[in-house]
Order: sequence, then C-alpha cells, then structure tokens
Amino acid sequence: MSPDLLAIGLWLVFLTGGALWLSGRGRSGQDLLSAHHDLPAWAICLSVVATETSTLTVISVPGIAWQKGMVFVGLGGGYLLGRIAVARWLLPLYMRGSLTSAYEYLALRFGRHMQRTASCTFLITRLLAEGVRLFASTLPVCALLAAHDLILSPLAVLIGLTALTALYTALGGLRAVIWSDAAQFILYFSGAAVCAVWLFHGLPPSGRSLAAEPGQFFPFSLHGSVLTDAFAPLTALVGGAIMAMASHGTDQLMVQRVLAARSLKDARKAMVFSAVVVTALFALLSLCGIFLRAGAGGVSLSAAGYHSPDDVFAHFMVTGLPQGLSGLMVAGVISATMGSLSSALNAMTSSTFADLLPARPSGPGRFSTAFVTGCWAVALIAAACGFSASGQSVLIFGMQIAGYSYGALLGAFLLGMMVRSVDQRTALSAFLVTLPVMALIIGFCRPGGQSIAFPWLVPLGVIITFGSTAVLMTFRALKKGNIGQ
Repeated sequence: MSPDLLAIGLWLVFLTGGALWLSGRGRSGQDLLSAHHDLPAWAICLSVVATETSTLTVISVPGIAWQKGMVFVGLGGGYLLGRIAVARWLLPLYMRGSLTSAYEYLALRFGRHMQRTASCTFLITRLLAEGVRLFASTLPVCALLAAHDLILSPLAVLIGLTALTALYTALGGLRAVIWSDAAQFILYFSGAAVCAVWLFHGLPPSGRSLAAEPGQFFPFSLHGSVLTDAFAPLTALVGGAIMAMASHGTDQLMVQRVLAARSLKDARKAMVFSAVVVTALFALLSLCGIFLRAGAGGVSLSAAGYHSPDDVFAHFMVTGLPQGLSGLMVAGVISATMGSLSSALNAMTSSTFADLLPARPSGPGRFSTAFVTGCWAVALIAAACGFSASGQSVLIFGMQIAGYSYGALLGAFLLGMMVRSVDQRTALSAFLVTLPVMALIIGFCRPGGQSIAFPWLVPLGVIITFGSTAVLMTFRALKKGNIGQ
C-alpha cells in the first residue's frame, strides 16, 4: 500500500475510533442531540469553524486567491462583526432555557406553525447545500486514488464517506461530532500551513517577486461592482456581517454547537473567536493560491490549464506534494467533508425531533435517532448525485444556496425580537412571501449581466420580510378600519 493510502486509512480509523471513545456511548437519545451542555469553549469554537468551512473552502479559496488575492480575509472581517452581534443579542435568547433547536424560539414567540415552517426550510436548504459539499469532496479523493491505480466511482466515494460519518454521528451524537470536528479542523489547518510553507520555499526569485506584489495581499476587491462583487469592501463587511448573523444565529447547524456550551459566557467566546480562526484559515489557503499563481508565472487560470478555480488546489494536492504528505492533505479534505457532513446530519436529526415530531417526555430513543440520521444520510447522497461539475466555484454556488433562505430566517427572528405587535399569521405570511421572491431574485436578477453577490442575498431577504410584514399589517389595519366604519 502506498504511503498516501496508508495515511488516509490510518486517519479514518483514528478519527472514527477516537470520536466514539471521547463521546461516551452510554448516553440517551436526547443527550446525543444536546451533548449534555458540558463541552469546553475551545472545542465548540473549532467545531463551528470545521462545520462552516468544509471541502468547499479548502478546494475553492486557493483558486479564488489565484484570481483575486486575499479577498477572503476581508470577508472574514464582516464575519467577525456579525458574530459579535449574534453573541450579544441572539445567544442569550437560546441559553435562557433548555432549548435544543434555534427554531424553538420561534415557537415561543409565534407558535408551532412558524417553528415547523422555519425548520422545514432549514432542512431543505441544508440538504441542497450539503449535496454541493459532498459532490466537491469526491474530486480530490477520486484523483488521488486514480493516481495510485485504484479506480473508484464518485458514487462509491460518496457512499463510503457518508456511511462512515453517519456511523459515528448516530452512535456518538453531538459529542462525537464536536470532538471529531476539532480534530479534523486541526488536521486541515495544519495541512494548509504546511502547504503554504512548502510552496513558498519552492518559488524561484522571480516567483517570490510576483507573490510580493502589493495588490495580492489587499483584503478587498476594488475593481468590481458593489452589487455583484462579493469581495468589495462594503459588500464584504456589511453584507458579510448580516450573512454571519443569519448563518451563525438562525441556522440550527451552528446554533446547536453553541447550545452545548457550559454557559452563556463560553458560548459567546466560542462564537466570536470562531471568526478569528476561520479568517486565519482563509489567510493560509489564500497564501497557497497566491504562491501557486506565482509559481506558474502569474498567468491566468485558463492559461495555466485549469477549467475552474476548484481545480487548482485539488491538482496540487495530488501532484505537487511528496507521497505521504499528499495523503495527509487529502485526508484533511476528507476530514473537512466529514466534519461538515456529521454536523449537518446531527443538526438535521436534532431539528427533526425538536421541531417536527411530537415531543416525548423521555426524549427520543437511541434507535430512533440512529434511524433518522440514516434516513438523512441517504437523502444527502441522493442530493449530491444531482450535482455535476461547472465552471464556477462550488464555494460561491454553495453560499448562494444558503443565501436563499437565510434572509427569511433572520427576518423572522428579528421580527420576533424587535416588533412586538407582529403575530404568527403575519410573520408566517411574510416568511412565505420572502422565499419565492428570493428564488426569483437569485434566478433572474442579473445587474450588468452578473448575479447579485451572495453577501447581499441575506440583507435582501431581511428587507423583503420586513417590507412584507409592513404591507400585511397596514392592509389588515385598513381592513379593520373599514369594518369599523
């Protein structure tokens, strides 16, 4: 067996066994979904970052940096502002009681119909977004296996990764997910650092001069439209902050993690510091892309023989690293996939029990949680099979999918917090109006022939939600006035 395949195999065994051992298997079904609220802030922080980054980040950010430099670092600034807002205003709502789902707050404020609608929206959106992530993960894995004359279809890789992830997720629950996320993040963060150092030392003097060009390290894009360029300063900071409020304050995938903290103080630490850690990861991966471009003489992606930004780092991991190190880096990509996948499976299972199914006094049983986790795993494989390669970055595509529903979800939470006169009927109607309008905007709105930048999708969704609420409340007030007359 080659050193690469041996490294991958040993890591998968270590990861699965270690996660189950650390999780403690003798817990109830409810503990599998809530992690007993006793996990340290640093582990939750790393789990949050591992959940939000995934294979899309590891593969796509270097390719984007080849084209635009360190623009993802600027987006990290917006993420920090948004998470500070989440820690200040949203986390106290969740930590007051014994909530296990973000959408239980909507039930307390508006009623069960609003809770279930929001949960269904989360589940469908997460299914599609994770399908993109799963599809992206097969690219470097299949390429590495083919380089060692081991030919596996993308479907076989999808089934293998999903089955292994579902196993420790179903048996170990949220504790296994968070501890494995922490280990997985450490692996691919370290791998990104090693790759950056390796690439820099391999650059000739001319390449180092290209890499040192001032524009490469500016954290924003200054040449695109504010409306269509995701990395323009205003877009990255304002749009990125509001997007982070939605993704980390209203998405069960993230909220479930911080609800496992020992206290509100620990939850806030994990939430805010996760923005610092993810920005550091963006910086390392961006450096890899800058150094790869410099090593190729500063040419464009197409001139270097790449069809998509996602091809750059995947090709380097397979052909540009020595054996053993290449295997560890691909293991890091697999870890990124499994980290986001396990988080999604556990969050979807948790939301299914907390938001959709009738509550049981003793909580869900171990068999029922395992069964629901398995059902979602099969659904995720089916969703991943529906995606095929495209010319754009899968990271941008995945964020567009998330942006479709985040605005409506954040709008519903903000309505509940800020407008006390809004009832369930009005909030639910505004929510249901926002979703199709956002679908039309994403599908057909093309200012200057380009899609609206993904950070603006969430603010647009919030504006539509509040605007719809204002129209509905005005119409009902006029109707009541007419009836009174």
